Amino acid sequence: MTADDIVVVGAVNVDMVVTAPQLPGPGETVVGPGMRRHGGGKGANAAVAAARSGGTVHYVGAVGDDDLGATALRELEADGVGTDDVAVVAQEATGVALIVVDEAGENQIAVGAGANGRLGADVVEAALRRRLPTAGCVLVSTEVPGAAVAAAVRAATAAGVRCVLNPAPVIPVVVELLDLGPVLTPNTGELFALAAAAGSGPPPSRASPSCKEILTCAQALVGRTRAPVLVTLGGDGVLVVDSDGTSRHVAPLWVEVRDTTGAGDTFNGVLARELAAGRRLDEAARVATVAAGLSVTAVGARNGMPTATELAAAAAGA
Repeated sequence: MTADDIVVVGAVNVDMVVTAPQLPGPGETVVGPGMRRHGGGKGANAAVAAARSGGTVHYVGAVGDDDLGATALRELEADGVGTDDVAVVAQEATGVALIVVDEAGENQIAVGAGANGRLGADVVEAALRRRLPTAGCVLVSTEVPGAAVAAAVRAATAAGVRCVLNPAPVIPVVVELLDLGPVLTPNTGELFALAAAAGSGPPPSRASPSCKEILTCAQALVGRTRAPVLVTLGGDGVLVVDSDGTSRHVAPLWVEVRDTTGAGDTFNGVLARELAAGRRLDEAARVATVAAGLSVTAVGARNGMPTATELAAAAAGA
């Protein structure tokens, strides 16, 4: 029996997306041509990315007992994501994200958690008891309650299954879990927020930290976790700091950017898929970076996520 399945624990949302000339400032109204609805949520998006890239994926999360929840599950299943471990919460709305995307592809997001906020540790623990025997990686994101996040990381660690923790957002329980040694995948802002909360590194000296400051901060976190930290740098690629503190930069895939929504989720899902398949960290990070690059070429968090064939072709030429 192989153990290369991926278990993803996190949020599922329905994304309501408006494309506008620019992102609104405080108190400002911007007008776009219309609204589009897409599947979303960091956990669900990552699950789709992992499944499209060839993984066997089990998603653990919660939806409301409403039409949006039923639609969200159908969309996941259509992409090959297993939803048997999803809780349907009575008299609760499914999570919703309100997203504005500007002409450069940058976005602004507000989330109504809905049923995501009701995902219990008991649901996570029961799901992982079923799934860990065949799992090669557990991917956890933090748009769900801290108790659910902790249950997932602790169960994976106890079973000796590699755990990737995406601290987006940085919630208090993440600091408590650092000593368990999860692979961390923050963006730059999350990196400094997590390091500050953990007392593991100085704050940046400016709004846009230097490469040296990012590296120093990531190495400080590695000193605490004794596990790799992969810092996603948006259009600048990914910084990989291994468990021994050595580092390398993974260059981005150069593409025409249409929408950055879901790029980090794509990176995390494909990274988990590659690690579950036994890939080395540097190769897994390279393929995941290529996947994230492909994902920003279409509007919507999932529309640009590549299939296994598309990803293999792009990775071979990268």
